[in-house]
Amino acid sequence: MDNEFKNIVDSLKATKSITRDQFAYLLEKDGEDNREYLFEAAREVAEQVFHKEVYLRGLIEFTNYCRNNCYYCGIRCGNANADRYRLTEVEILSCCDRGEKLGFKTFVLQGGEDPFYTDEKICSLVRKIKAAHPSCAVTLSIGEKSYDSYRKYFEAGADRYLLRHETANEEHYSKLHPESMSGALRKQCLRNLKEIGFQVGCGIMVGTPFQTTDNIYEDILFMQELQPHMIGIGPFIPHKDTPFRDEPEGSVEITLRLLSILRLLFPKVLLPATTALGTADAIGREKGILAGANVMMPNLSPVKVRDKYLLYDGKICTGEEAAECNQCMRRRVEHIGFHVADTRGDHPDFVN
Repeated sequence: MDNEFKNIVDSLKATKSITRDQFAYLLEKDGEDNREYLFEAAREVAEQVFHKEVYLRGLIEFTNYCRNNCYYCGIRCGNANADRYRLTEVEILSCCDRGEKLGFKTFVLQGGEDPFYTDEKICSLVRKIKAAHPSCAVTLSIGEKSYDSYRKYFEAGADRYLLRHETANEEHYSKLHPESMSGALRKQCLRNLKEIGFQVGCGIMVGTPFQTTDNIYEDILFMQELQPHMIGIGPFIPHKDTPFRDEPEGSVEITLRLLSILRLLFPKVLLPATTALGTADAIGREKGILAGANVMMPNLSPVKVRDKYLLYDGKICTGEEAAECNQCMRRRVEHIGFHVADTRGDHPDFVN
């Protein structure tokens, strides 16, 4: 065990703060004893707050149309090979009906920035889901919208909103997105969502092209300013139909260490062990839970569209029925000594 590594972890756990140099040391210092000490510290903090509970979110990927052309994303508007689809309102509501029967208490409506789904359509959908499933939470993940649009979604009954900021560094942001997109706007969207009253989630991919350790530290500083309720991170995985097709995957090891650091910095945050982590490593989601994560997101989308919503190549669980996916996830959680909580899984500050 490296004493400096141990001292940094202990300090981080006690103070919930970390310097740039300390952060780099925790990410980069080798040694099995070191990494396990970090993971154990994060697990202890997660267990103090969440008591070995893991929350499941039912993911409904309802459209893979997108107006944006982000360089890393398989559903970018410039990808002529994408097999586009939109779920109907009936199909989406059916996913929710099936999901609640399987024990899900949160539905995540995720899609590209699709102009077909107007504010009126989104609000109508949210109202119908909440009317049919009043004890369940609705999370939206549909990109950058105006303050007024976000307010309408909230007033319709949406509880949470996920919007990965991708990178807090403007120069890095410009290397991942076309000129028409702005990192400053994306960060302002997150501030707007929080002001309106949503439980708000931000996040990054680990190992995107041109990303540095300093970039990730800037992300932490932004998160400390924002104080999000959820943070979604996973390793970058390239897609064959994007400009980054030949770039290397992000590191699972760095992703796991970052999960632990985030847990120590934000003890009450909802922290997913993502599908991307499970795609990059066969037991990546279990490793994520053991590194401090406490959320998993099984897919409730109809099987017929799952292999069309490909943000990256090799995505897992595209052929499983919702029930299969659900049972598999529960077994995986129990196998590592945790249990699935049959609750909405709100951030502790939002629990009545």
